[in-house]
Amino acid sequence: MKSTARITAIGTYVPNKKLTNADLEKLVDTNDEWIVQRTGMKERRISEENEFASSLAFKAIETLAENYQKNIQDIDFIIVSTTTADYAFPSVACQIQDHFHIPQTGAIDLNATCAGFTYALHVANGLITSGLHRKVLVVATETLTKVTDYQDRSTCILFGDGAAAALVEFDEENPSFIGSHLGTNGDGGQNVYRTHLSTTMHGQELIDSKKMVQNGREVYKWVARTLPEGIEKLLKKNSMSLNEVDWFIPHSANLRMIETVCDRTGISLEKTLTSMQYFGNTSSVSIPLALDLAIKEGKVKNGETLLMYGFGGGLTHAGLLIKWNL
Repeated sequence: MKSTARITAIGTYVPNKKLTNADLEKLVDTNDEWIVQRTGMKERRISEENEFASSLAFKAIETLAENYQKNIQDIDFIIVSTTTADYAFPSVACQIQDHFHIPQTGAIDLNATCAGFTYALHVANGLITSGLHRKVLVVATETLTKVTDYQDRSTCILFGDGAAAALVEFDEENPSFIGSHLGTNGDGGQNVYRTHLSTTMHGQELIDSKKMVQNGREVYKWVARTLPEGIEKLLKKNSMSLNEVDWFIPHSANLRMIETVCDRTGISLEKTLTSMQYFGNTSSVSIPLALDLAIKEGKVKNGETLLMYGFGGGLTHAGLLIKWNL
């Protein structure tokens, strides 16, 4: 089905407080050289005690509305990607509706972890192209530092907080969405998780923790295998080649991981946009954050083709081909 949905605005927000590699050296046995060599990260932004996924989201939406002069009162559906909602319920999406006094809208939170933004855009495209909705607000917002174990030197160096918002509207003449490819490998769920009501998976006991637990080696192997295959299928499905892609925007999990994917696909690092160097791994926020940075730097231009690819806990992944035209 030909898309009739266009991304018409974007906004981002990160907290003011920084967590540098030098700061981490005081917390765990690590150093700047070790962190940069393995992750490409130098800084992260961390939320204050009174900052939550909802409050970061509010500021990203306000930035979107102000920068692109958008009316958000006629939004008819809100999709929020988050794994760190303020509450189990009500949803962050409901908090957004209340905060902005949007009179008539659906509101849901979506959990696809680090693939959340691409999944949410995919759902927004489906809602609009099917004719069910005309104006969908997609938000990614994460406060991962609140669930990071700062005694675990292998994971505490990675994560940061932030939020992003994108507006998707009906546009039959100039749609943004070219194609998509989604996949799930639920058998690897135990390789990155945070426990909740259950502490067993696949019959095995998990570490019972409110903090994130990650088997980085296994996740790395899965990404190195899965993303090149997914990118190939996405391009083939849409009769496109890598030469037709102007920018690759993967989830900014780890620079070494992205380098491996680029090496195995033939994608140039010069055509790859990331956000991890000064913002860390912000889960579902990392793709729109990298995109917004590139727009501000004058890299991404209207008419260019973007290949976004999110991947993460679940294990789940989602790739999109987007024609950029704000």
